[in-house]
Amino acid sequence: MASKNAQRINPQIVIPVVAGRSAVKYERGQPIFRQGDAASAVFYVQSGKVQITVKSEQGKKAVIGMLNAGEFFGEGCLAGQRQHVASASATEESAIVRIKKEAMKRALRDKPTFSQLFTAYIVSRNVEIEAELVDQIFNSSEKRLARVLLLLAHRAKDGNLDPVIPHISQDILAARVGTTRSRINYFMNKFRKLGFIEYNGTLKVHSTLLNVIGHD
Repeated sequence: MASKNAQRINPQIVIPVVAGRSAVKYERGQPIFRQGDAASAVFYVQSGKVQITVKSEQGKKAVIGMLNAGEFFGEGCLAGQRQHVASASATEESAIVRIKKEAMKRALRDKPTFSQLFTAYIVSRNVEIEAELVDQIFNSSEKRLARVLLLLAHRAKDGNLDPVIPHISQDILAARVGTTRSRINYFMNKFRKLGFIEYNGTLKVHSTLLNVIGHD
């Protein structure tokens, strides 16, 4: 079973001022890069939200990541990735810092504090990815949905759960969980009746939703 505490807390990291760094504003729904584009930079979510999707040769689309402020993406270029294996787009108005690959390498080499924070972030995310794989293999779609909702609910600076989640469609949740929209609708109604969530225009998640993950 995936850990109840698998959610990563993302402190705002100060990106070093280096040549090759730029900040770009994106509107909701605007693509940042597309699957197959040249991978030549690392991106950092300064504010807003970013969705990572992948599309198969048969045209099937899946959501594989939903990022908040304080998260990096596109770092595969640092390991020799030449093309993006997924697409990234803003799901709300967002400010994205773009750091060219060579500039990022210089920053990691010359800025020890930044390097330590970036390394800690990557390690933390790998732990989360491992937990998600275990989740997909061993847990029911109901538990996977509960875990996704808890991951989407931000943690405030004091570490407490900030339960308000901006608008997210059931289609996106279905793609994230790996099930059908009808199953998502069924479980969302179930969670609401049990008092685990409130879903009236704004989605609010209560910490009692952890009971779904912890229940065997």
